[in-house]
Amino acid sequence: MKRKLVTILVTDYVGSTPDMAADEESAIKRIGLALDLASGFVTKNQGRVFNTAGDGLLAEFSSPVNALRAAIETRASLASAPDLSPASMRFGLHVADVVSVGEDLRGSGVNIAARLQDTADPGEIDVSEVLYDHVRHVSPCSFKKMGQRQLKGLDEPVGVMRVGSTLDRHVFQSAPTIVNPTSDMHPNSVVVLPFRASGPANEEQQYLVDGLTEDITHELSRLKSLFVSSRSASRALDVSDPVKIGKTLGVRYVLSGAVRKLGARVNLNITLSGTHDGDVVWSERYKRPFEELLDMMDEITARVAATVSGRIDHAEIAAARQKRPESMTAYEHYLRGLEHHRLAGVTTDHAAAAVNCFKRAKAADPQFARAIAMQVCAWSNLPEYDGAAANQMIKRALELDPMDPEVRRILGVVAIIEDRDYESGRQHHEMAIKLAPNDAYIIGRCAAFYTFTGEPERGLELLDRAEQLDPFLPIWIVEERVVAFYAMGRFEDLDILARTQAFQTHRTRLYRAAAKVAVHDMERAGALVSEALAGDPDLTCDYVIGQELYEDQQVLKTLLDRLQAAGLPVPATVAPGSITATNGAGKSTIH
Repeated sequence: MKRKLVTILVTDYVGSTPDMAADEESAIKRIGLALDLASGFVTKNQGRVFNTAGDGLLAEFSSPVNALRAAIETRASLASAPDLSPASMRFGLHVADVVSVGEDLRGSGVNIAARLQDTADPGEIDVSEVLYDHVRHVSPCSFKKMGQRQLKGLDEPVGVMRVGSTLDRHVFQSAPTIVNPTSDMHPNSVVVLPFRASGPANEEQQYLVDGLTEDITHELSRLKSLFVSSRSASRALDVSDPVKIGKTLGVRYVLSGAVRKLGARVNLNITLSGTHDGDVVWSERYKRPFEELLDMMDEITARVAATVSGRIDHAEIAAARQKRPESMTAYEHYLRGLEHHRLAGVTTDHAAAAVNCFKRAKAADPQFARAIAMQVCAWSNLPEYDGAAANQMIKRALELDPMDPEVRRILGVVAIIEDRDYESGRQHHEMAIKLAPNDAYIIGRCAAFYTFTGEPERGLELLDRAEQLDPFLPIWIVEERVVAFYAMGRFEDLDILARTQAFQTHRTRLYRAAAKVAVHDMERAGALVSEALAGDPDLTCDYVIGQELYEDQQVLKTLLDRLQAAGLPVPATVAPGSITATNGAGKSTIH
């Protein structure tokens, strides 16, 4: 008997029986169209329909994220389909070990997915907590806890999560810019693979594992003499073979490691491998008090730099080194805060938890600039965010560490949001790029600034550089190219690029809609806004005002006018047709 671990998606047309009774032929057409849409998105997301049941289908995926995307995209497409709506279908998803019988799949896992679909409300996507645990770090959407649900035919209740609004900005939403990327080999190049937990891979270990991977990547990316592939590139790869990684990312070396914290001590095993033949260049085992962890990281950075570049430049390493916290307690709180911040938006409690962790880090070490900067980022996700207070906080972080590129980049954004000071914003963005010349994330995020200031060509240049460093950039960096094309009036290029993205965010759909209005295709513009609203029913023009920080207010006004014409709602407190770039209450989030 053949078994395999898969993600099961079950979807069903809602109300087929009364529809058939009212008008059989019309109902058959609607049901057929809905199932065709669902089947198309299953195929697009590398899934396979393995069974149908008249008004529903069952599909399998090797990737839980792809299964989730298929459901989300199907629901969005229903919003613009003739005589259909997002409420025309409901969805259930579950990850399970199932039995393969010919082309069919059977077992309790299939039944759970089907029961989740049965008990979902029309238009809703309900998933098991098992699936949620698989996708939460790379989720394309938020989730709402639905609690334990007793499903028919099961002895024990199943924890259920309901898919909420789609997320525009999630740092690990990888969106490959090339389907099968292969890069030219870069000189002096390295990638840091995600460290793994040595021993139990529990939450206590994971925050440390992820944080160290990110910190070492960040430290190396600040060295001008190195080419450092980004953190999202390393996470997106599903291989560990150094030779294959080298061919994909164009790097000569791969740094890997395993971490385990045992009380007051930490064990860290580090290996640097060449990608020409996969041989180990050097490896080291560190067993030291946790208080010496940052010293170990400095040693690793120096040794990697020396090996990769063929020399060691102590002056460059010293100049690029991030100002370290004085307290390891502060560093622990900071790493825990990063773990929650990565999940901000996935469930409602993570942003608040991140703010609290960064506050504790700041309390343990008031001179820890990066913790202050990240508190501002996390805080901007919460309704109680105070922009004026955040502005003072980030300026204080700059005083503490003017050489931190993330502090510079965040201050550049805050200067625009709070003071509309685009000149200061420019200085801080340019300094961020100078301080982190190999950080794809920072370079890609800085691209947005130049589009907003009327220099989209410069934005595209930075995106080219970021994609060279990382062919697996997060979707919300990739889509800055869509925004740049819009600002340049390249509407056809915008639409082609947007339609070939790994998946659609509502921001991309809104820019596509505005472009369609510009070329007088009102029908398609309205359909795109409907699809965006299917992913986030609370979207209004306020969202656009908060996120699209154009220096030229006429550009923003034209964008708003086009989106209103396409059907994007205005806030309830503003009369339709009267909203401007300055009278909305749009809230900006900082990333």
